[in-house]
Amino acid sequence: MKLINNLRKSAVFTNSAWGIGSSVVQNIFLSLHFIIIARSYSTFDFAQFLLATSLYQFISAISSLGLGQWFVREYMGHQNKNSLTSKFLKIQIVSGLVFYALNILFVLLFYDDKLLQNLAIILGLNVIFDNLIYAIKNLNIAEFQQKKTFRILIIDSVIRLFITIILLIYPFSIITLSILVILSRFLTLNLFISIGLPQELTILLITKARVTYSDFKTIIYTNWSFIIIGSISIIYWRISTIIISKFLDDRAIADYEISFKIFLIAQLVPLILSSTIFPSFVNHFKNFDEKKFKKFYTGTYLLYSVFGLLAFTFIYSFSELIIPFAFGETYQGTYKFTIEMFLTILVFPTALLQANALIALKMERKDMLINIVSFLFYLLFCFTGLYFEKSLSVVNLSIFISWIIFHLIQNYFLIKRSIVTLRFALVGYLSTILLILGYTSASGYLNKYFVFALFWLSLGIFVLFNFKKLKKNIF
Repeated sequence: MKLINNLRKSAVFTNSAWGIGSSVVQNIFLSLHFIIIARSYSTFDFAQFLLATSLYQFISAISSLGLGQWFVREYMGHQNKNSLTSKFLKIQIVSGLVFYALNILFVLLFYDDKLLQNLAIILGLNVIFDNLIYAIKNLNIAEFQQKKTFRILIIDSVIRLFITIILLIYPFSIITLSILVILSRFLTLNLFISIGLPQELTILLITKARVTYSDFKTIIYTNWSFIIIGSISIIYWRISTIIISKFLDDRAIADYEISFKIFLIAQLVPLILSSTIFPSFVNHFKNFDEKKFKKFYTGTYLLYSVFGLLAFTFIYSFSELIIPFAFGETYQGTYKFTIEMFLTILVFPTALLQANALIALKMERKDMLINIVSFLFYLLFCFTGLYFEKSLSVVNLSIFISWIIFHLIQNYFLIKRSIVTLRFALVGYLSTILLILGYTSASGYLNKYFVFALFWLSLGIFVLFNFKKLKKNIF
């Protein structure tokens, strides 16, 4: 009971619980929205819509300038919070306008298809809207007010689902769908402004905020590492769709995006936890207590690892059943690519945790270099592999290998700073490898559903019988 009361008082727990709960609801609606679109249009139209969406998301990842974590860190110790917030919002508006123009230019230069060009021009408006939403989301994180964000995003997902329900009753073109999606996003932006911003921060005040070229240059120059850190994770996934569009066919785009949509749902838990845990990391390092921090870090790392294992084993056992049921028989073979993509979930959550630790230690430039190195490895593996084998598997496995490299280099710096030990890192890797090999081998001989139930029942019994020991040493 005492543990439950302490958790309720914890800002991290409250925000994480709100985030996970609302995101589950939100993603149920958005997944239905995505499924209805997949079932309502031809593979070609669906692929063009997905590619246009990926192009704007690719540009949007850069246009936000990755300043979210920088803003959260600065906000917590800044005297004039309104001034800092106004500048941050003004920068996002200007950047959004510039990168929207670049989005249009990019599509016109590299793609000839008129449908894709029109979709990109319409959906590209999201670059401007998303920049402002991104800024307000980070303001809410800094103030531990994510509840506002989560409520608005649920409303957004309901509106999108309503659009696709209309599509079921009264079919319309993919262009009309795109216009309706943009209108719904504009409505969401207005909700963020009216609910997410403090009353004293009006649009007029933001537009009047003085941000000179010198200010802009200084913020970007001193925090350019955040631009790379904050955007490269999204670029990883979005650039893959662009590469697929140039090397493979429309079906490969659809297969990749369906797999990625499912992966996004799995990403939610570690992403929300990471965003809410980051302020706690900063506080831990301000009042550093090695014993307390290591206990906090080890417990969080273990939870992240277990989640990654749960997500992979679930997809390995159930994706062959779920994907054709949800998306139709057209996408019956997609599950194989989804399993390949979900190899990355084994390291993704703990990589986020380690990135938070590095940034809290003010090692963001090292984290930036790690991001660049792993991304370059991804491009190397991807282009080399596609030269020899035109297959979506090449893209998925290139992502996985590059994330392993990313994780290993993070480990090196954290071991060097004595945040973790070599033994801790090795035990983590070996445990994951052995458990996955055991699980996949057993699934080859026994019913996959039975293996899933037996595996997690056995793990649950182990935790139950060792709960006191685990609580003492880890939690």
